Amino acid sequence: MKNGFTTTILHSDLESPIEHFSVHKPMHTAVAFGYPDARDLAKVFKGELPGYAYGRQGNPTTTALEVKISKMEEGIATACFSTGMAAIAATFVALLRAGDHVVSSSFLFGNTNSLFGTFNTLGCEISFVDATDVANVARALRPNTRMVFVETIANPCTQVADLARIGELCASHGLLYVVDNTMTSPYLYQPKRDQAGLIINSLTKYIGGHGNALGGAVTDSGLFDWTRFSNIYDNYKNAKPALWGILQIRKKGLRDVGSTLAAEPAHRLAIGAETLALRMDKSSDNALQLARFLAGHPKVTKVYYPGLEDHPQHRLAKELFRTCGALMSMELADGIDCFDFLNRLKLVISSSHLGDNRTLAIPIAHTIYWEMGAERRAEMGIAESLIRLSIGIEDFDDLKADFAQALDQS
Repeated sequence: MKNGFTTTILHSDLESPIEHFSVHKPMHTAVAFGYPDARDLAKVFKGELPGYAYGRQGNPTTTALEVKISKMEEGIATACFSTGMAAIAATFVALLRAGDHVVSSSFLFGNTNSLFGTFNTLGCEISFVDATDVANVARALRPNTRMVFVETIANPCTQVADLARIGELCASHGLLYVVDNTMTSPYLYQPKRDQAGLIINSLTKYIGGHGNALGGAVTDSGLFDWTRFSNIYDNYKNAKPALWGILQIRKKGLRDVGSTLAAEPAHRLAIGAETLALRMDKSSDNALQLARFLAGHPKVTKVYYPGLEDHPQHRLAKELFRTCGALMSMELADGIDCFDFLNRLKLVISSSHLGDNRTLAIPIAHTIYWEMGAERRAEMGIAESLIRLSIGIEDFDDLKADFAQALDQS
């Protein structure tokens, strides 16, 4: 019998014995692991025997979290990292070489965009396209294209990638399809359904959900044929071919770069993950109601949220996702100072984070997109008054009243 999403996550720790009959895997803070038989230590190093060699390469607490994430995404294996950005960086460092080409959505999280600029300077060229239409991705492919990278819902203007058709395109060309699922989470969308080979999540956001731990993950869906990927090192071909990719990410990305997820944040994230579905249902419902309220307010000129019928990818989002998530952005009417408006909010917190239980807001042009400059922001459609909202699980009437009073005073 297959259990539901939340039941599966709640009981995943109990699938193997836990000392003292605890219902959670405990924190293992050890950095070193000793073996009575030195031959076993050597076998662990070679991957011939399950176990732990050194804390930089993982520990039992992160393993328990990795099992949870794999179950969420219905993948075959997961590697966890210290942050979501570390997970993306490790994937690129491990799998790409100078002369390779990547097609990426142009609608990217700011730090991801910055990271990809760095890879461009290192000889791995990245082409940015409007991924809301698969035709743009298809036109950008080259003989040396190794990977296509997209986010599910873009931050901050909520463009929705043409996920299913891009998956079909990648499958037909034998390309590695990498989907950043952070903005939707595995509860709202499973990229494996649309043929993603690798799935990335910033665990800091909705999966952890409580704003108390950093973490990231890369999950192998089991769909990609790694025997067709030319950049796998011979050292890692001793394992089953299905595991070549995640093994190389773990060795060349996690071990060599050292972006290790420690036991304490791993434990916090694992506990937070248990209520993902409950939190996402509530925050998504709040977001839809608030988006409709803001869209009808005379002091708001634009609301970006895929759940609204006038959103360019509304129909696509309804086809792809369980709900349209908890992220939105709004533009204020001319003459309203975005800082004054934010300061009038009493419940909503001005913060650079998202995916929290609390509703958070940030003025985009003046913070996370400030380094790009006004010209680049204009090209990306980032208005100076744009405010990103990460909607939490508060009682909706309280949220609505807070926005109403702040707008009435503006």
